[in-house]
Formats: sequence, structure tokens, C-alpha cells
Amino acid sequence: MISPFEWFVLAFATYRFTRLLVWDDITVWLRRPFIKETEMVDENGEKVLYLEGKGQGLRKWVGSLLSCYWCTGVWVALFFYGGYVFFPRVFWPLAVLFSIAAVAAILETMTRKLE
Repeated sequence: MISPFEWFVLAFATYRFTRLLVWDDITVWLRRPFIKETEMVDENGEKVLYLEGKGQGLRKWVGSLLSCYWCTGVWVALFFYGGYVFFPRVFWPLAVLFSIAAVAAILETMTRKLE
């Protein structure tokens, strides 16, 4: 069983790594072979980005996974928790790093909204 502190660290790490994979510009090269992006204008005149898997088979499945925050989050949670259970010396520092980055990103977003 993990402590509440460990749970929060793993949860924040999962959040940040999932966001990195699904949305951040730095990983667009990873998503590009698998995801088709379509930009449309909604009824309010705002641009909306739609993501969907490219191709067929495994390629489409990976694209569908990378275009779904909820789906990717489950696999990332499995990655962090499994890594923490079986390889804690490697995964705990990695989880702490991504957790700190997550909290910093959340604080930055909140600060920007208050300005």
C-alpha cells in the first residue's frame, strides 16, 4: 500500500506526463505520425482543434490513444505506478520531478487567471 503522499506525487506526475504526451508542443514530433489534427471554427467564431487517429490498425490505435487525455492518463498511471512498485530507485525521482513540474504548471495557470 502506498501512503497518501506517495499517491499525490504519483497522481501529479501522471497528470504532467499525460499532458506532455497529449498536448505539449515539445512532443508534437511523437504525435505527428499517429494523429490527424483538424482545426475548425465553432459557433462562437473560436478556433477548435480536433484530434483523431491516422491510418489503420496499430497506427490508428496509438493515434486514438494519444488524442485522448483520459485514455493516455490510464496508461501513464500504470507506467508510473508499475515503475514505482518494481523499480522505485528509478521511478520515484522521475515521479517527483514530474510532480514538481505539475504543481508549478498549475500554480502558473492559476496566477495567470488572477492577473
